[in-house]
Amino acid sequence: MNRRTAAFGLLTTLALAGCGVSEAAGTVSPTRYEASGTVLEGGGHGPQLCMMVMESSPPQCGGLDLAGWDWNKVGHKSQSGVKWGEYRVVGTWDGARLTLTEPPGAPAKAAALAHEEDLTSPCPAPEGGWRPVDPAKATQRALDEAMARAGTAQEFAGAWLDQSHMKGQQSEANDPRRLVLNLKFTGDLSGREAWIREVWGGALCVSGAARSQSELEAIQRQVEAELGDRLVSASSSVRGNQVTAQVWVATDELRRDLEARHGAGAVVLDGVLRPVG
Repeated sequence: MNRRTAAFGLLTTLALAGCGVSEAAGTVSPTRYEASGTVLEGGGHGPQLCMMVMESSPPQCGGLDLAGWDWNKVGHKSQSGVKWGEYRVVGTWDGARLTLTEPPGAPAKAAALAHEEDLTSPCPAPEGGWRPVDPAKATQRALDEAMARAGTAQEFAGAWLDQSHMKGQQSEANDPRRLVLNLKFTGDLSGREAWIREVWGGALCVSGAARSQSELEAIQRQVEAELGDRLVSASSSVRGNQVTAQVWVATDELRRDLEARHGAGAVVLDGVLRPVG
């Protein structure tokens, strides 16, 4: 999996139950985890809780190794030596695998992805709504030129197109006259809009950012190196102007360490295994 671009296409909803103390024995109980998703065995590996599933025939996946799994005790599909199914599993995590502590059950409903990108424009809509100020320069060629021009600035922090105001108008979704060009820059924004307006006449939102695109890319590379095998995936958010790093367990200690290294708000730590409420 390419850690820099992989999306967490989790067919898996995971949760972590914290340590507890047994009043009777006075001992710390093992940490337990709950997960729902595809479990698959085949392709040279044993039972795994899938992080991503390839839609081949039979399917393929990679993920968390499961100990204590017994296919004879669960309903499942089988093809060409591959076995799979959808389950809820509960067990303990030792940093390398999940050891089941109770029989698998029916899967829980999949949760929404934790950090789905918000691509709405941060600028308030102008009076009368988003529309071109110069329709003659609201073309695809002008849009490409505007984005290329913005990218030449050292302070450039990213670009995206917002179509959220066009609900129910899908036939016009690719019309540059109906899109909002969003550009982010660090530092002083004065003059940036006029600079882009020299080539772009469509709807435009220019907003500030704490980190440039080059700085954000450097942070992502550093985080990938720092986390090593603990990292599940890493990605950068243009609108959020931060790096999201997914690890197996997101501890407060690790959050503090990343903040000390990269600054407040630069890295969002997302745990695959989540606390059970």
